[in-house]
Amino acid sequence: MSHLDARSPLLADGHLRLLTFNLQVGIQTSAYHHYFTRSWQHLLPHPERSQRLDIMGKVMGRFDVVGLQEVDGGSFRTSRVNQVEYLAARAGFAHHFQQLNRNLGRIAQHSNGLLSRLAPTQVEEHRLPGTLPGRGAIHARFGNGPDALHVFVAHLALSHRGRARQLDYLSEIIRPLRHVVVMGDLNCTPEQIHAHARFSDSLPLHPVKPLLSYPSWQPRRALDHILLSQSLDVSEVRVLDHLFSDHLPIAVDLPLPDACLTALRDAQN
Repeated sequence: MSHLDARSPLLADGHLRLLTFNLQVGIQTSAYHHYFTRSWQHLLPHPERSQRLDIMGKVMGRFDVVGLQEVDGGSFRTSRVNQVEYLAARAGFAHHFQQLNRNLGRIAQHSNGLLSRLAPTQVEEHRLPGTLPGRGAIHARFGNGPDALHVFVAHLALSHRGRARQLDYLSEIIRPLRHVVVMGDLNCTPEQIHAHARFSDSLPLHPVKPLLSYPSWQPRRALDHILLSQSLDVSEVRVLDHLFSDHLPIAVDLPLPDACLTALRDAQN
């Protein structure tokens, strides 16, 4: 059994199992023409959406920390279901956090989400700069002191100029930190991330093995990432292939350095 499929007690083996997923508010997309024929589901409820969330929850239940993008905070299109809360309950997560980034009232509540079995010692939300509002990042700190683990869940802009400003913004936050994970739909390739000198020099962060995640039915681009500080490494990384969205989830098994592991364990006691 791989670490990513393990169900050992939290932190017992010194590993964290991470998942990042742009779930497209639970819309099943398996061809380009679905962007047109199923676009109504961005505004109206669909009877099968809850069934898809149930399946997603079963998969997410195998992980310790999950970062979500394009999740709805409870509006008409999701039958008033807060998808972050729903998935946390279905997957058995004790802690969850929703960041509302684009508030369209009763129509849509565009959000990022964090699900965690560990209790964060602090959670902050950041409004990322950009020409169009509505992009954000969640910053969760696990543990205390210099060896705390910092996990960022981000959804970056489509435009190159917007992403550059957002990476600049994140660089300033990341620079003084030691153990860092940045995960999410970054809307750019690993080469584009490395080309952004200010972000690459801030820690620097290194990508785990890039995996093709978009479009889900015929993956050709690596747009979803889990980036790690030099103090962290992975024992396993893979892409999942069965969760309906136009993006595929990326999963990572993260063995923690001893000092970081001690900080996390101390904070849970």
